[in-house]
Amino acid sequence: MGQRLRVLFSSLFSSLFSFLFKSHRNLSVTFIVVGLLCLPFADLEIYQVDPWQELSRMGQGIMQPSFPELSILADSVMITVAFALIAVSGAAFLGLILALFFHSRSVRIFSASIRSVHELFWGLIFMQVYGLSATTGVLAILVPFTGIFAKMFAEIIEQQSPVPNSAISPQADRCSQYLFSWLPQAWPQMVSYTRYRFECALRSSTILGFIGLPTLGFYLETAFKQGQYDEAAGLLLSFFILIASIRWWLNSRWVPAYLLIPCYLVLAFIALPDSPQVYGSSLVQFLIQDIWPKALLAADVGASLNWYQHQLLDIALPALWQTLLLSQLALVLTGLLVLLFYPWASQVFFPKKLSLMRGFARTFLLVLRSVPEMIFAFVFLLLFGPSGIPAVLALALHNAGLISYLLMRHSQQLTLRTDSSKGLNQYCYEVTPRIYPHFLSLLLYRWEVIIRESAILGILGITTLGFYIDSAFEDIRYDRALFLIVISALLNIAVDSFSRKIRGRLSQ
Repeated sequence: MGQRLRVLFSSLFSSLFSFLFKSHRNLSVTFIVVGLLCLPFADLEIYQVDPWQELSRMGQGIMQPSFPELSILADSVMITVAFALIAVSGAAFLGLILALFFHSRSVRIFSASIRSVHELFWGLIFMQVYGLSATTGVLAILVPFTGIFAKMFAEIIEQQSPVPNSAISPQADRCSQYLFSWLPQAWPQMVSYTRYRFECALRSSTILGFIGLPTLGFYLETAFKQGQYDEAAGLLLSFFILIASIRWWLNSRWVPAYLLIPCYLVLAFIALPDSPQVYGSSLVQFLIQDIWPKALLAADVGASLNWYQHQLLDIALPALWQTLLLSQLALVLTGLLVLLFYPWASQVFFPKKLSLMRGFARTFLLVLRSVPEMIFAFVFLLLFGPSGIPAVLALALHNAGLISYLLMRHSQQLTLRTDSSKGLNQYCYEVTPRIYPHFLSLLLYRWEVIIRESAILGILGITTLGFYIDSAFEDIRYDRALFLIVISALLNIAVDSFSRKIRGRLSQ
């Protein structure tokens, strides 16, 4: 009887999955319906008495930006860049090595595990051992980025042509094939992706300031908390300039890249703040004692089970519920904003005669995708209070900026008929239907990222997983913090796996 029920439920689930995700239309309708069902359960109240007054003050600050002392600004920028550069260099090197063995299940599981934990959570973990030091800042970015590089480099290698590999002796080992066939082909794509990850690392390095590290984010958070919006605007402008200038200071006509990067790395190590000495006993105590429940260390099975049950039912599941609610609403809003934003930046809809409008739209998208979700959420938190609204708006705007930019580029690669309609008809019946599969693929890819970011926004006071993780660290409850971080990682892995399954279904 039990076997028949399992078969029946498995069949029903498979049929339901096939129906919901068998087409792009069904998938879109499913996500919209789920988002609407989430609305009544999400905390979307506005707790500020007069948010428009605060918004007016922010607007005045943006129109009249000011900058902190030059020494403070220079130090924070150098530390932000140093953390990102050293971490990306180390992560890319380790990712290259792991990509060689990515066919191994254990390597794939290891990579998925470390990349599923957000940089801020890694920062909170390492801070308990190394304090507010350079070691914490570098490792917080290096560890998850290593898992990301391993996965992406392995996927890039898989996409390469097998023809050059046939010229190598069949007796050659995998390492030789990797060095002399796969790697030379994949190298340009790897370099391009590494540059993109460096931009991401700059954002990650910035938001590490929200947990106390002396990056741009630390001074940005301080300026917002003190209501010094003019100084906050100046810091944001400095961050935009930093992001926009990457393509110039990573490329030089006079110095080749293989000489330029080592010089930058030397300067980055010099710019790092001093790290306090860490004794091995402190690290051992943290790993062996602090992060485990006392009942488990005492081998009390009953008390251990009760402890885990309490953490799961009373803390983890409610936090998971809020995280999923906010992320689903953010996902739907992201999709709607993308469909609204991308045509304004596309040359298809705004040709050379309207280049000014297109330039304004692209600048707007650049700002949206450059500003980390944490900063957006912090600003909206000041406006609306600690509800789910800041999280949903922050996640939707940042991801909409990124996806809209990619979708805009994809739309410009289309070959349109000479007699195709113009204006709204062209948008609805010609361009959007052709790029819609790509749009859904990008949205599903960012789904896991939205889940990760939803969790860490709890550090700002929004009741997601990050709120309880941050509270556990503040209360020196490392066992609870580790348990909740594991729950967050498992959630990210599950969503990523589910997303890949849907993408595979749609591509059939």
